[in-house]
Amino acid sequence: MVRRAAVAGTWYPGRASALEALVDRQLARVCGRQPPLGRPRGLIAPHAGMAYSGATAACAYASLASQPPARVVIIGPSHYLGFEGIATWPGEAFETPLGRVALDTDFTMRLAARCPLVGPLADAHVREHAIEMHLPFLQRVAPGAAIVPLVMGTQERAAVESLADALVALADEDTVIAASTDLSHFFDAATADALDAATAGAVATGEGECLLRHLERYPLHERGRYVMCGGGPAAVAMLAARGGRASRAQVLERTHSGVISGDMHQVVGYLSAVLDEPADAVAD
Repeated sequence: MVRRAAVAGTWYPGRASALEALVDRQLARVCGRQPPLGRPRGLIAPHAGMAYSGATAACAYASLASQPPARVVIIGPSHYLGFEGIATWPGEAFETPLGRVALDTDFTMRLAARCPLVGPLADAHVREHAIEMHLPFLQRVAPGAAIVPLVMGTQERAAVESLADALVALADEDTVIAASTDLSHFFDAATADALDAATAGAVATGEGECLLRHLERYPLHERGRYVMCGGGPAAVAMLAARGGRASRAQVLERTHSGVISGDMHQVVGYLSAVLDEPADAVAD
């Protein structure tokens, strides 16, 4: 059972050659611009149309190129289906114009055994773009990596902590936890910049608890507007990466849709970050 691409040809190029060329240009833009990185344990990247947020997502995924992981757990919010729990895909692969990405079904089963919120729900995945928008970047920097795609229908603290605890117990040296999220939605550029700067500051602490407290300043139904649509996934990635010895978070880029569209009246914010274990810590 293969999950077919839902937004190829609209949110990103539908032809393999055009998609490969665009992703490679966006990854090449990162060369020479990244701070020194250690071993990535987690990352945060946006999921809007590739013309708008792809260059920002490339900043995060470029960090995997030198040490490609065997497995990437990609966690995104549910944009289309309301449900309780955390949905896995009941199949063996996701497909993009660049080919198929295999699922790590063994890891998925072990995760579901540890976290009772996790279980198969195809309807949560078939239209969802949050995971799909990450895949072309992963296919170019770590073509051999398998994925564990998770859609969070529940983003409350208890769900975040339960999933993070399970990932800490299961993730090994070859696992990266990737969170898919945009920042604030549809404020003017100045307001968005102020809101997104506060969110970026919470991410930069490297502490998932700090981000959770920042999210909890707003009612659950407003967090996607003021903070992050994928705040729960981002907090999971931060908590799980810290549990996996990532001792710092580096915000690599923060921008918004108005930079591309020219419309500064209603923008969507984007951020990329890497949660890494510094090189000296790895050596120790």
